[in-house]
Amino acid sequence: MKKYLLSLIPLVLLSMQPDTPSSADTGLPTPMGKDLPGELKPTISQKRVEEIVTQILLSHHYRKDVTLNDSLSSKIWDNYLKEVDGNKWYFTADDIKSFEKYRYQMDEALPQGDLTPAYEVYNLYLKRVNERNQAIDKLLDKPFDYAVDESYDTDRDKALWSKSKVELEDTWRRIIKGQALDLKLGGKADTTVARMLKERYTNLNKQFLKIKNEYVFQEFMNAFAECIDPHTNYFSPPDASRFKDEMSQSFEGIGATLRSENDITRIVDILPGGPAQKSGLLHKDDKIVGVAQGTDAMVDVIGWNLDDVVKRIRGKKGTVVRLNIIPFDAANGAAAKEIKLTRDKVTLEDGVAKKEVIPFTTGGKTQKIGVITIPGFYQDTDDRAKGTRDYTSTTRDVRRLIGELKTEKVDGLVIDLRNNGGGSLDEAINLSGLFIKNGPVVQVRSASGEVDVDEDPDPALVYDGPLAVLVNRFSASASEIFAAAIQDYKRGLIIGEQTYGKGTVQQLIDLNQFMPREPEKVGLLKMTRSKFYRINGASTQLKGVTPDVELPSPFSAEEYGESSQPTALPWDQIASARYETYRNVSEQLLGKVRGNYEQRLKTDPDLQKLQTDFNEFRKAKENTLISLQLIKRQKERDEADKKRQAVAKTRSTSGPGLVNKDSIAAKIAASAGAKEGSLAKLDKDLYLKETSRILSDLINLSK
Repeated sequence: MKKYLLSLIPLVLLSMQPDTPSSADTGLPTPMGKDLPGELKPTISQKRVEEIVTQILLSHHYRKDVTLNDSLSSKIWDNYLKEVDGNKWYFTADDIKSFEKYRYQMDEALPQGDLTPAYEVYNLYLKRVNERNQAIDKLLDKPFDYAVDESYDTDRDKALWSKSKVELEDTWRRIIKGQALDLKLGGKADTTVARMLKERYTNLNKQFLKIKNEYVFQEFMNAFAECIDPHTNYFSPPDASRFKDEMSQSFEGIGATLRSENDITRIVDILPGGPAQKSGLLHKDDKIVGVAQGTDAMVDVIGWNLDDVVKRIRGKKGTVVRLNIIPFDAANGAAAKEIKLTRDKVTLEDGVAKKEVIPFTTGGKTQKIGVITIPGFYQDTDDRAKGTRDYTSTTRDVRRLIGELKTEKVDGLVIDLRNNGGGSLDEAINLSGLFIKNGPVVQVRSASGEVDVDEDPDPALVYDGPLAVLVNRFSASASEIFAAAIQDYKRGLIIGEQTYGKGTVQQLIDLNQFMPREPEKVGLLKMTRSKFYRINGASTQLKGVTPDVELPSPFSAEEYGESSQPTALPWDQIASARYETYRNVSEQLLGKVRGNYEQRLKTDPDLQKLQTDFNEFRKAKENTLISLQLIKRQKERDEADKKRQAVAKTRSTSGPGLVNKDSIAAKIAASAGAKEGSLAKLDKDLYLKETSRILSDLINLSK
């Protein structure tokens, strides 16, 4: 992708003055009193970075309609308040009113390196957190009455700032009562519950005492950057170092990218080939609320600094870490569940494409369906740069696997891209080339408006048989480029859910290059510089790829995906590239395949149950009110857990489960020479099962 990313150095340095050393102001906290966090102050270098980042974003971001005015200033201010106290748990309406003087000053403050408003808000926030933690300690001295029929609304986005301290006290009483009830339902005695919660908030207070000014600065800069585009971010030096480690995939841990949001650590991404991805136990947007080493006691990490959470999760290869997580698809008020992962070194080789052959019987005839699962689009760029002939890459691996599947005489091929968040653009292009002879694959428009058309570099057609690409809501970026090319060429069927809609390209900028005299690191800026377009001219941004055959989905575009981001770049269209379609999927053939599927949707018990489970799941997610009465809460949790498990089961892409060896299906599998596990996976994975049916229809109708 480097050829699309123009260097910003000549453009920016012309308008910038040399930096000055920052030794005059260390930004260290000034003592405020016993058990209170110190008053944080910005450093001179942070003020300079604020000026630099503001210039870069306003001059060189892909989005050209950004004007730093009162309107944007107001949005930045709201965004920052949300970053600091998004749950409206600490500030009162009076606190917020006292900050209103800054609402329309961001357009002056940012270019001038003025961080006074940001630090004033955060210092008061730290004071309010300290006050709240002391109040919670006293609150827990008295037992709760769980017979009282009352509730708590977990949707804090719709909540208003508390009008008084009394109102805020009642909100916190309900929050703590709900947390205590969770522990009580988990089998803890009342005295243990009180002790555990006191320890939680004592630890939370200790974590806030450790907060450094660089964290405040990062929060404020991201409040600005994310008002322009959700994929544009500033990384403070510690986060920049961690980000580089995660990009290199060369560290030992669980293989997940983390972020702190509203005192909770959230999974931002799962790295292909890591323990998290291999286990199938951890997913994007899961929340981590507890960490334990081996057989040690679980440590509550709510409110912890992200660096400290990461340190606890990472460890030596072969050691065990236990996590308490709240699944991303859990209903409001659901209990946390414990998972166990064995740490390992996350390397490129672990996340490679894999194949299997699954027998599928239709009309009394068994067909062999080849399935190639691609967790990410990878390429060993170091080996490629060295000129190594057999460097590791997605395309090379898939080419080899296709050769093996041809030897096994499969009747059709499924490329499984579910939960594939993208990766190398080159690999998406080259992989597409395995299924077409030649022609364009993707168009990329830069911030300057120039359009590059990337074509299949290899005229060889590796596989020309029946093809299906299975995608879901979390197939993104490079996955969408591949799926869109296959769809536009009418080379195969796209099956599953509407994809994520991430159609932008980011550039990493080391900010130290603009401050050569600064003795310490000042962080990174990740900024959107280009945009992807299909060969038919439509952008993959926002809308993603709509499947030819759309399977039931529990997730709405408003809740998950690019379209759920309020500042996402818009969908648009450019001129189509020149290309010729294939005859593998004609409109007439597609109509028949869809007709068969829609008929099954009305009559097949599994598909009908799937739709019912999804409907119930969505209803459960919409209910944000949780009961604080013992009997009602237990019933709510039991029902929510059943619904979540039903949805998780139907969406599972994990390894083989158990299968009855004497079943007719098992005998068919054995006679077809298939592994028992392959059939078990088909029985367990309804999405893959239905995709095999649809591909089988395509094969039979084509004949």
